This record gives sequence, C-alpha cells and structure tokens, in this order.
Amino acid sequence: MFNTSIIQLSRAALKSNFEYLKNYIGGNVKISSVVKGNAYGHGIEPYVKLAQECGINHFSVYSADEALRVKTALKKKNDIMIMGFIDNDELEWAINNKIEFYVFDFDRLEKAIEIAKQTKKRALIHIEVETGMNRTGFGSRRLGKVLEIVKKNSDKLEIIGLCTHYAGAESISNYVRIHNQYEIFNKIYNKFIKEGVKPRIKHTASSAAAMTYPYMQMDMVRVGILQYGFWPSLETFIDHIAKKKIHEDPLKRILEWKSKVMSTKNVKMGEFIGYGNYFLAERNMKVALIPIGYSHGFSRSLSNTGRVLIRGQRVGIVGTVNMNLIIVDVSSIPGVRKGDSVVIIGKQGKNEITVQSFMQMSNQLNYELLSRLPGNIPRIVTD
Repeated sequence: MFNTSIIQLSRAALKSNFEYLKNYIGGNVKISSVVKGNAYGHGIEPYVKLAQECGINHFSVYSADEALRVKTALKKKNDIMIMGFIDNDELEWAINNKIEFYVFDFDRLEKAIEIAKQTKKRALIHIEVETGMNRTGFGSRRLGKVLEIVKKNSDKLEIIGLCTHYAGAESISNYVRIHNQYEIFNKIYNKFIKEGVKPRIKHTASSAAAMTYPYMQMDMVRVGILQYGFWPSLETFIDHIAKKKIHEDPLKRILEWKSKVMSTKNVKMGEFIGYGNYFLAERNMKVALIPIGYSHGFSRSLSNTGRVLIRGQRVGIVGTVNMNLIIVDVSSIPGVRKGDSVVIIGKQGKNEITVQSFMQMSNQLNYELLSRLPGNIPRIVTD
C-alpha cells in the first residue's frame, strides 16, 4: 500500500464501548453517533460501518458534506442529522434524501419551507433553541414567531426534534449554568406542547451531560468522544467511576497509529541532527528516520520531547519535527533496521503511548489531536 503510516480501528473495542454505553444509558434512549470532524479523526467511511455493526442507526454530523459521506458509506437506511452548516443550496438535497437538519435561524426555516413546497416533500427539522450557550439557537423572544411559522406550515415541516446544547457539561463547576439551561429548555418544550407543536423527540445531552446528568438524557443522546473510548474531561471520568464504584476505565480506545522505520544512520559525537542547532549529539548515536511529521498531525511542539515505540521500547525524538519526517534515538536498542514497526499511538510489547500522553506532550485537547489526523492516512479495521 502506498502510505507512510496507517490508523487501525478495533472492532472489538468499539463493540465493547457501545455495549457499556447502551447499558448505562438504557434501551429507551436512542444513541446518535456523532461523526463530525471525520469521525473525530477515525475516518467517517470505515467508522460508520463499524458503528452500524454495533446496532447504531442514527448519525450526527456538522455539515452537509459530512452527511453525504455518511449516506454514501451506509447502504442501509439510517437517520442522518446535520447539526451545523448546510447552505441554502444544499437544503433541496437534504429534503429530497430525508436528511434531518437543525433549524436555528429564520432564513433556514423559511428556505426549508419554500423548498418543501416546491418538492412536495416535508423537511425533517430539529428546532434548536438558545438556553445559555449563546451560539446557535432561537432565543426566547423569537419563539412566538417560530411557533407561528411552524403551525402555519405543518404540511411542509416535520418537527423531528427540539434541542439545545449545554455550555460546558464536562466541568462540574459549571453545574449551576447547565442546570439553568436544563430548566429553560423544559419551559420552552412545555410552551411548544401548549401551542400544539409536539416534537417527536427532545434531546440536549452530548457525551458529558449524558454521563454526568442521567436525567438530561431525554429521548436521545448525541454521543461523540465517548464512543471512541475517550472521556470529555478528567472530571467526567472521575465523577463516573466514583458513582459506579469501579476502579478502572470501562471504555477502550479503538484507534492505533503506526508507521515504520524508513532508514537508519550513525551520527558521531559533536554533530548536529536535523535542522539548525536544536540537537547536538553528546555521544556516538544511532538514529532512525520515520516518515511522518507535522503534516500528518505529529505536532512540531514534540521536537526533542516526543516519544514513539520501536521493538517495544520508548525512544525519543531528536531534533525538530519536520513536515514529513521525525528522527528518533535508537542507540539503546540493538538491531533496529529499515522496515521495523513504529507505534505512534497504541501498544507494542509491554509499553503503550496513549492519546492522553501524546496529547499532554503536544499540549492539545484529545478532540483537537484526533480531528487533526489527516484524512488521507488509511484507516484499517482490525478485530
């Protein structure tokens, strides 16, 4: 295969994660698998197929292009929900293909009605309301007009859901703000019911809220980072295991990132390695060259500090991380040669480099690190 590294996705790990989440959330609450950001770097096409194998039939994306990728990858009928950007020119495609989408401004609402009238197909919408995030969503002063338009065009709109998004449920210190949002949402929902507009489902909880505040799970939860085996924050993890009285992480990471040694070189004491004068060999050394760099998502901030695994041992980056190359010190490992396996994230022998440790070394959030993994790195499913 023509590639410098591969990302492996574990079918068994994902199955285990969904089993745990389904048991915790319960059978009456639908799980929507959030696959925005190229499935958090895991790759939309291979990932949604795996999730479907695990019984998932609802997927949430950020934009219309992601919705198209999910629809193309999945041959069976699945529900797809666009939570963010969809251009007015893309609404006709969404309505014709029964793609659900958020409505949070009047322009999108009115355009959806116009296209539904033209196509004679009802638009499947989720009305997003503002409860305190101050991002997207209809504010309380606009709800009267929203209800008026919706009731007037009930033959052109199907109100699939009423939803909102919590502002930082991953931090316990945000409890008061989150609970206030929850109360505001319930008042808005009751207003809709009183006005004779009954959404099919209501949903507010993403990963953090679903785990920390079970009463906020409602009819559906939008599960993002959890399904991939990561926690929204350390606080969320500690709170959960304390409540469940368990002593180890119940989730499994499904992603491993691997490359291979492309060349080795002996360097004499007193010589510099790589660009500039950032690393001076203080002894005779043997180094290995690995064909990944910052263009592949391996942050330049890992220069002289990052680690990878070769022959089951941790080895350090020497010199600066290049666009397409890193150099590591293999002086202490006998026999390292071209073609040896290199683990960037994952296990090898008794050692492991986790996304958490990789994240801390590069000063990135796990969300940021994962979503920055380039889409052209092949994703390969393993058992």
